[in-house]
Amino acid sequence: MRVMSTRKHTALPKARTLIEALPWLTRHHGKTVVIKFGGNAMVDEELKAAFAQDVVFLRHAGLRPVVVHGGGPQISAQLDKLGLASEFTAGLRVTTPETMDVVRMVLAGQVQRELVGLLNRHGPLAVGMTGEDAHLMTATKRWADVDGERVDIGRVGDVTAVEPGAVRALLDDGRIPVISSVARSADDDHVYNVNADTAAAALAAALGAETLMVLTDVEGLYADWPHSDDVISKLTVSELEKLLPGLASGMVPKMEGCLHAVRGGVRTARVIDGRVQHAILLEIFTDEGIGTMVVPDEGEPT
Repeated sequence: MRVMSTRKHTALPKARTLIEALPWLTRHHGKTVVIKFGGNAMVDEELKAAFAQDVVFLRHAGLRPVVVHGGGPQISAQLDKLGLASEFTAGLRVTTPETMDVVRMVLAGQVQRELVGLLNRHGPLAVGMTGEDAHLMTATKRWADVDGERVDIGRVGDVTAVEPGAVRALLDDGRIPVISSVARSADDDHVYNVNADTAAAALAAALGAETLMVLTDVEGLYADWPHSDDVISKLTVSELEKLLPGLASGMVPKMEGCLHAVRGGVRTARVIDGRVQHAILLEIFTDEGIGTMVVPDEGEPT
């Protein structure tokens, strides 16, 4: 009698990885995920390509991804080419009318176009928009606070309203909306430069998204920086509120965005390390995840 031996399949670990993703695929199927694209992932070619693959994977896995982007490094580079100074006050770019023209041109004409092109290498999926289109985002003028004084920083805005109908229509059509963070004012008809972290948070809340993901250049929110590089893997809205005043200035808009999103009904908000290839897939589809996740306080509806 011949005994059949079991052949060792070298691809078996891949099957185990796929099975690990199954509960997460089930949980997130049909849900909207808003991803803020920024940091190193925006300027490194390999990271950009991996980001595009991740977003397309989400779409084919049954999720509804939306991408919101800024473009600080690209704006600064273009201003430098034109001989215009990049000036910042209280961490915000001072945006003159001339600077605003460059912001619009770079965001909608360069960064967005490149991102749409990367996504569309995988199929006719991505559609570019700005916050101006279909009155997606309305903004009001923002002032900087410097030592308790209100300082005029030009065409910088805060999102005051979101009309997400056009984005929903694209999602229903199976598309991936790619949105530049500029918005028009209802008061003075000016176009404003809007922080992409806060724009992504406002859009996530308006869409009733399952998750907001913010890509950044650190591993997550550190528990005791600079004394330790231990990352807080999970914290509640109340815990984050207590930490906010002591955070480094660069993390404030990201964590404020997470806070706003979760308070606005988004189930979870996550800050993840965009320097890690396929960080989005690791965060959504593995048991460990990476980065820092913000969740509602216990007892709050999710």
